[in-house]
Amino acid sequence: MQSTRRRWSVIAIFFFFMLLHQSDKLLISSLADQIQETFQITKTELGALSTGALIVGALLYPLWGYLYDRFARPKLLALASFIWGATTWLNAIAPTYPSFLVTRASTGIDDSSYPGLYSLVADYFPPQVRGKVYGVLELTMPLGFLCGMVLAIGLGGVIGWRGIFYLTGSLGIVLAAIIFFAVPDIPRGQSEPELEGVAQTHTWRFNWKTALGLFRKPSLLVLFLQGFFGVFPWNVISIWFFYYLKTERGYDDTMLLITMGLAVIVLAAGYPIGGALGDRLFKRSPRGRIIVAGTGVIIGAVLLIVTLSVPVPNQWAFLAALCATALFIPFAAPNVLSTVYDVTEPEVRSTAVAVQYFIESAGAALSPLMAGFLADNFEQIIAALRQAPPAISWMANLFAAGMPLQNAMLLICVTAWVLCAIFFVLVGRLAPRDIAKLRREMQDRVERERGVQPA
Repeated sequence: MQSTRRRWSVIAIFFFFMLLHQSDKLLISSLADQIQETFQITKTELGALSTGALIVGALLYPLWGYLYDRFARPKLLALASFIWGATTWLNAIAPTYPSFLVTRASTGIDDSSYPGLYSLVADYFPPQVRGKVYGVLELTMPLGFLCGMVLAIGLGGVIGWRGIFYLTGSLGIVLAAIIFFAVPDIPRGQSEPELEGVAQTHTWRFNWKTALGLFRKPSLLVLFLQGFFGVFPWNVISIWFFYYLKTERGYDDTMLLITMGLAVIVLAAGYPIGGALGDRLFKRSPRGRIIVAGTGVIIGAVLLIVTLSVPVPNQWAFLAALCATALFIPFAAPNVLSTVYDVTEPEVRSTAVAVQYFIESAGAALSPLMAGFLADNFEQIIAALRQAPPAISWMANLFAAGMPLQNAMLLICVTAWVLCAIFFVLVGRLAPRDIAKLRREMQDRVERERGVQPA
């Protein structure tokens, strides 16, 4: 087992890598007006910039997962960081919109590199604390959004958007060197409880039989399906919420910053809190993480209904309700990731998470478009709901009084979270069996290891 200092120094490096990478990834939205002015492009062309990177990242998830399970993970992560820096530099020097679109899409190459990072963390930390560690790392997503916004506001008028891309690209290259020289690879499965005190005589690496076995794990299949719907609310909120506050609730720039800044800070706190709660309940029951995840999405759905029902003039009441919602909705993320590792063999964990994220990317690409369509056609949808059976028609009264985009967000988010809660109930029934099966497999490996060790 690695020393505590070594483990947490690695987590510190990964934290800053993810924080700066997320800041760079999300800068495009904060600098959108400057980029649009530079290239004289439409909003559709502006939106295509993010879509291109998203598609490239989604297509490369399986490849990154396979490579991470075959080769040294820190070296591949260092390569991903270098690619981040290099493609961001190329993006900064692009002279025309077509070249900018291509280079921006190329920044998606490294966006799918996280499965190996999470897999390595799983080998540094035992199952009982992984939720807390993943929760800390996932703080970087909301904090990265804030950092990107601060960079855009603070430096955008001084060095311009190209200068900011040069800065973040350079940081990516610096972090590549730090990861390459400072993060050691360790044997896959080293932190599994059955292997404590056992000297491994060989390294487990990716093999197709074990990888295909992922699709024979019932709990994992349900988690994959849950992931597709689970990202709908996140992408709808992240892409449309600013627009909603400004257009349908009439917020000025000051109130926008106050509202979103506080909500993002509370959202960030929800990741480690949810992860820590999942770890605590997991020590008592193999269903512990799933209980926390399911509770988070149900409470989040209820609180979102309350939040969006607050009358427009009551901005401070809206902020309080929004912060309460933001605290609970991240609970699922670290617990889902930990559960994936609770049921998968060490040598295919990067592949398992890559499949999870690949499926999630499909939902990520679909949900913003769906929200826009619903907002444009909500009157017809309400009329159709009124004609539906009673089990569904009650929703018409829930949405009829709201504004179009508010209704679209509410319908997508609540529906997705209710589906996720149902999937979590299924996972709660299936996961204990798959967890026990993995523990038996690890114990069998221990016996095989001991059988080849000298007396």
